Amino acid sequence: MDRKVPIFSTHGCRLNAYETEAMKDLATRAGLGDAVIVNTCAVTAEAVRKARQDIRRLRRENPGARIVVTGCAAQTDPESFAAMGEVDHVIGNAEKMSPATWGGLATGATEPVAVDDIMSVTETAGHLIDGFGTRSRAYVQIQNGCDHRCTFCIIPFGRGNSRSVPAGVVVEQIRRLVERGYNEVVLTGVDLTSWGADLPGEPPLGDLVRRVLKLVPELPRLRLSSIDSIEADPALMVALAEEERFMPHLHLSLQAGDDMILKRMKRRHLRADAIRFCAEARRLRPDIVFGADIIAGFPTETEAMFENSLALVEECGLTWLHVFPYSPRPGTPAARMPQVDGTAIRARAARLRAAGEAAVERHLAGQIGREHPILMESPLMGRTEHFAEVDFAAPRPEGSIVTARITGRAGGRLCA
Repeated sequence: MDRKVPIFSTHGCRLNAYETEAMKDLATRAGLGDAVIVNTCAVTAEAVRKARQDIRRLRRENPGARIVVTGCAAQTDPESFAAMGEVDHVIGNAEKMSPATWGGLATGATEPVAVDDIMSVTETAGHLIDGFGTRSRAYVQIQNGCDHRCTFCIIPFGRGNSRSVPAGVVVEQIRRLVERGYNEVVLTGVDLTSWGADLPGEPPLGDLVRRVLKLVPELPRLRLSSIDSIEADPALMVALAEEERFMPHLHLSLQAGDDMILKRMKRRHLRADAIRFCAEARRLRPDIVFGADIIAGFPTETEAMFENSLALVEECGLTWLHVFPYSPRPGTPAARMPQVDGTAIRARAARLRAAGEAAVERHLAGQIGREHPILMESPLMGRTEHFAEVDFAAPRPEGSIVTARITGRAGGRLCA
């Protein structure tokens, strides 16, 4: 049975989800029929394993469909996916954004493996879309790729070097989104704080944030998806201090809290830098809440080194933790370093998650009795400015911002 739009299965980050929405439009325009597209993630070995598992499941459920595999795992290891009996086509991260690729898939002209050198890509693809996300929150890609080479990370080899969307294009898209009723926009990318380095004049991310807020005054809320705190520029800090519409919630790419591990990761900050940044951001915006990515069990990590990462939760005042048990990615320097025992990695990850859960509970407890403007993601659930989920007993209009008093908490959420 032919389908007007193929089935899409998306793994990994918000950027992948954003690009899936763009691919849906490209596939529809090309008239692609019965196909299943799997947009993979390569950030961990577990992510790749889940992608392969998903491909096998989708083949069983769709025996007559063509299976097309794309995304970061397909970009970094196309041969292994092409060798899977379930897979008909493998296309790269640049190719997936090309109308010609989808036209070729529809007509049979696209090669079984179409993956070129991602490092040769110098511009962002013109695939900006309006309205990916919920009916209340939209995600806008402003940047792709990464110029850094952290020793654990395969993503630059899947995404290529950093490249930015010009500020004028970003502003115009956000203006269209606000006109369509969106009350919150999230700026997203692979390495957000590198935005602008490849543009004329090398404007910093803070300039873009302030420009959006100035030129789109009707936008109630602006967020960032994740930042590298050591690269936060002065204009970004000014926006944090002065712009109420810039949400007091930053997700930080910290990865570890021990200086030796940070050096072996080839990160650009030390432990004291992270603590200093969080203290300064809190001074500028006292109600700010931090999320953070932290890796448990990086190669050579001793128990004492891990304790430094664990202590960072308290010393930086972190709340929303994304904990990643380390897994070696073939081709990265860290994969050749002495590895930590898997049992220890899992135990350390569990301790970090427990510390994160305790931090969330403290944050939620501190909100009881306070009033918050809450963006409704569904009729009965919204989020505060600090990204905490709030359950409502009675429905509210989806997409609206309502002011409500927090009356309690349950199951990791606030109640209003």
